[in-house]
Amino acid sequence: MERIDGSAPLPERWRGAVVAIGNFDGVHRGHQELLHIAREEARQRGVPLGVVTFEPHPRTFFRPHQPVFRITPPALKARLLAACEVDFLASLTFDRAFASKEAEAFVSDELVGRLGVSHMVTGYDFHFGHGRKGSPDTMRRLGEELGFGVTVVEQVTDDSGFAPFSSSTIREALRQGAMREAAEQLGYWWTVLGPVGHGDKRGREIGFPTVNIAMDNDGEPHQGIYAMRVRDAAAIGGEAWAGAGYVGRRPTFGKEEIVLEVHLLDFSGDLYGRELMVEFVDFIRGDRAFDDVDTLIAQMGDDCREAEARVAALARGDIVADFPIGRLQREGRL
Repeated sequence: MERIDGSAPLPERWRGAVVAIGNFDGVHRGHQELLHIAREEARQRGVPLGVVTFEPHPRTFFRPHQPVFRITPPALKARLLAACEVDFLASLTFDRAFASKEAEAFVSDELVGRLGVSHMVTGYDFHFGHGRKGSPDTMRRLGEELGFGVTVVEQVTDDSGFAPFSSSTIREALRQGAMREAAEQLGYWWTVLGPVGHGDKRGREIGFPTVNIAMDNDGEPHQGIYAMRVRDAAAIGGEAWAGAGYVGRRPTFGKEEIVLEVHLLDFSGDLYGRELMVEFVDFIRGDRAFDDVDTLIAQMGDDCREAEARVAALARGDIVADFPIGRLQREGRL
């Protein structure tokens, strides 16, 4: 999949595409259904499939002091969209000038003029343009006036028909440590993608060396200990390592910065600088301060055994294995 960022010109080969538009934070099962509809439309027309999204997230732009907890920051979102067989991703820069554009100008300048779309696919609740005045009905009207087709996808729900898939619901599940609930909505285990950096090596000193992963989500899940499955992002189909992971401020050591650290249970080697995909499989316990390091070490031993058991349980039954992205994740091909 090709990424086109900001105002970079669109290569001629992508003009005339079917384009799905939205924030697509999480690329959850509702988004995946919308993308499936767009992909079928593109196949019938014999044209490429593109996605248009916005960076930064519009809510973060308008309320920078309350940034949106990004389920999937740009790099991970792009990886997931590629797994959905999207040909190109155009990330439009959401700044003050962009926010001031009226709906009609956005469609005529960006979608028609710059991207040359042949067909738009949007969700039932997508709004756009200055003051969010543009609606799906606006898109239909402009499509008739400017010569492109429009498909509006209605609300997508789970098998019960009652619970809609929602990025907001997923964020709340992650904040509560409800990883299974989040996974059922996402169709895959929630993942952090990032490079391994240098920490303060405190874990190594107490017998539990960790890999330290930078999080750029503008938020974090419930703080505490997790069962995790970890892969080298560059090794397609490669080995997965079980891990006991930690998200928090390390109160026992008087730290303040939120960190993501993972102790790999069946790995020995140097991963510095490598990009890892860290899958959050289950929440084990909340964060807390310990009276002394020996008590912490004993608890970490228990945490590791519990994490190993919960990751091993995936071999007997993985709730996301029947979903398209979940299947790719299980096979290490995401």
